[in-house]
Amino acid sequence: MWRLDKLDEQPDYLFEQALLDWLKQSAGLADQATKKRHAIYWRSKFAGRGLSTITGAEAVNALPKVSQSTGKPLSNATQNKYIKSLARIFSLAYQAGYIDKVPHFPKKKEPPIRVRWITQEQARRLISNIGTDWMKAICSFALMTGARRTEILTMTWDKIDFDRKIAIVSNDIAKSEKARSLLLNDEAIELLKNQREKHGKYSKYVFVSARGNPVDDINRKTFDRATRLTMLQDFHFHDLRHTWASWHVQAGTPLFSLKELGGWETLEMVKKYAHLNADHLMAHAGSVKFVTQF
Repeated sequence: MWRLDKLDEQPDYLFEQALLDWLKQSAGLADQATKKRHAIYWRSKFAGRGLSTITGAEAVNALPKVSQSTGKPLSNATQNKYIKSLARIFSLAYQAGYIDKVPHFPKKKEPPIRVRWITQEQARRLISNIGTDWMKAICSFALMTGARRTEILTMTWDKIDFDRKIAIVSNDIAKSEKARSLLLNDEAIELLKNQREKHGKYSKYVFVSARGNPVDDINRKTFDRATRLTMLQDFHFHDLRHTWASWHVQAGTPLFSLKELGGWETLEMVKKYAHLNADHLMAHAGSVKFVTQF
């Protein structure tokens, strides 16, 4: 017999339905490999569950503890990325009217953002120690422009404007999901012309493997070997972007200009580089004087 008081209630929205909606909505956006990894993991935890029955605390307790590929413990920052994906799944379901509210997902405390950068001489040695031409091109371009890994690997020739010296990073690739122009200096233009001469007739992608095929990731073994040969410790591919930003600040580029050049969403995100240039404080350093006998 029907329950009259239940006639207005919708059946509970299953987690895997919400998961599929999220994957469809994010199709074509940047970092698909990460989204797929998160989707597989969360499905293993909540498949068959009604979305409204899952709590934030339960999700945090279900977070992965170790890397599926290396077996090493996951950092709080990596665990927070899993939380971010899950929160997005719930947010889309809420916007579609399938759930009444989005649960609170507590985030793990992260250490201060680390800024690891190298000198131009170290960078030249690093590039020299990279064993393949296609990886040299990718790493050199990162140092010249500050472009993110995904922005580089997905770059196509139709997005390059040699006359205006810009590369368009479309909203489906940009981390902020907002299109932006990547400004190209003379060195970057020269590198791109060299890439076009080698591969432009055969591939729509700017950066390709030695065989001319698109690449979905850098060769980490090659990069790690080059860092060892250059005697760099704790240096990762993303640190090329940190290095580019650090060079800019040391050269006097204002933080607001750096924010626009690097495609950061907020000024707060670039303040981590501010300590690298204290020239703007020198005029005030002598405002207070204290003289004594030694």
